[in-house]
Amino acid sequence: MTRVGALAIAAAFVALGSGNALAAGDPLAVDGSGLSLAWAIPFIGTLLSIALLPLVAPRFWHHHFGKVAAFWALILVVPFAMRFGGSVTAHELLHTLAFEYAPFMILLLSLFTVAGGIHIRGNLHGSPALNTGILAAGTGLASVMGTTGASLLLIRPLLRANDAREHKAHVVVFFIFLVANIGGSLTPLGDPPLFLGFLKGVDFFWTTEAMLWPTLMCAVVLLAIFYAVDSWYYRRASEPRDPDPTPDSPLRIEGGWNFALLVAILLGVLLSGLWKPGVAFDVLGQSVELQNLARDVALLVIAGLSWKLTPRAVREAHHFEWGPMLEVAKLFAAIFVTIIPVIAMLRAGAQGAFAPLVAMVTDASGNPDNAVYFWLTGVLSSFLDNAPTYLVFFNVAGGDPVALMGPLAATLTAISAGAVFMGANTYIGNAPNFMVKSIAESRGVVMPSFLGYMLWSGAILLPLFALVTVIFFRN
Repeated sequence: MTRVGALAIAAAFVALGSGNALAAGDPLAVDGSGLSLAWAIPFIGTLLSIALLPLVAPRFWHHHFGKVAAFWALILVVPFAMRFGGSVTAHELLHTLAFEYAPFMILLLSLFTVAGGIHIRGNLHGSPALNTGILAAGTGLASVMGTTGASLLLIRPLLRANDAREHKAHVVVFFIFLVANIGGSLTPLGDPPLFLGFLKGVDFFWTTEAMLWPTLMCAVVLLAIFYAVDSWYYRRASEPRDPDPTPDSPLRIEGGWNFALLVAILLGVLLSGLWKPGVAFDVLGQSVELQNLARDVALLVIAGLSWKLTPRAVREAHHFEWGPMLEVAKLFAAIFVTIIPVIAMLRAGAQGAFAPLVAMVTDASGNPDNAVYFWLTGVLSSFLDNAPTYLVFFNVAGGDPVALMGPLAATLTAISAGAVFMGANTYIGNAPNFMVKSIAESRGVVMPSFLGYMLWSGAILLPLFALVTVIFFRN
């Protein structure tokens, strides 16, 4: 370990060494009411590193993001072990990594592998009607194959269709709004925050039912605005600037059997929520339920089948590589580790260090203010990763899935909508956003700057989200 790392850990130990205790009901569970805000420093540092370093130090981040993630994890784990002991630390880490991180990564791995085995060849003419149709199709697919999978599948065909048009950056901007974000809000497969809710006990189809009308409203409004904007640009340039580099040709899908594997992923996740055999196994002191084990094994088998059956040429044409998956794995390992004390403090409610946050999202009568939940979750999801942001507010709202699907259903809907919808507000709000931007720029599209993109989202999305607030989340 470097001298800087050792000094940082020592400093963190001094900062984190303020009052704390173990929960009386579980000798190995940390009681969040006794933790100080300083225990949130590693979690905040992790999120700020993810949000800022790719922008201010891209070369350093590209080569050292794993070390940065490990640094923040150590900042938490070493003082935690010294304060609470090895048994408590091992219990918390094993539970978090085995029951939250591992299933989360296995789902992402399966979706990433299967979606990366589908390639669309050919080209069509990028008219407003065709572009709107592609955006609508991607919006629907995002809840089945994930926002990342749908974005990877459709962004290159969309760019090829429009490569002879002079104005096309707006096409990519609306693609980010719809396919990379809002479209993923109807199932736990669509966006990582919703799968984390599923792992916490939220029913699979609860998400579909609760989010259907807010999602449908946003999608219809955005598609209508896009058609109007794209038609205006299309009429302004009746002739392309240059000869079309990819002339129109029939479309064909390579690796189409992967769509069947996507259905298998959907069924595997769905069955794990419906099938409750009541069988569990003890693994290192942790209870592992049969349905969850079967789901994770099935998803790994599906990913293996996709990798085995898809020809290498198809993945190469799709520009498939493991780098993004490796980055997600390392960064989310740090997120899941450093969020442990944060979740404990949030569960303590008004008795914990986050009492001011709890007060902020409740009205004078002590009832949840759903509009505030929507906007706080959304604003943080715009600049930080939306998955841990969802977890934070899920626990601020009590963390009980039964209550959150029952009397607090509007609150959970507000949290879910804020996390998924408002990831579209910036390039860093959701993982596919920056990926789509990079792919577009590699094809010669001059994309808006970070602030330029926010002008688009501020002008179009913020008024739309204000309307969503009035219709769905006004107490």
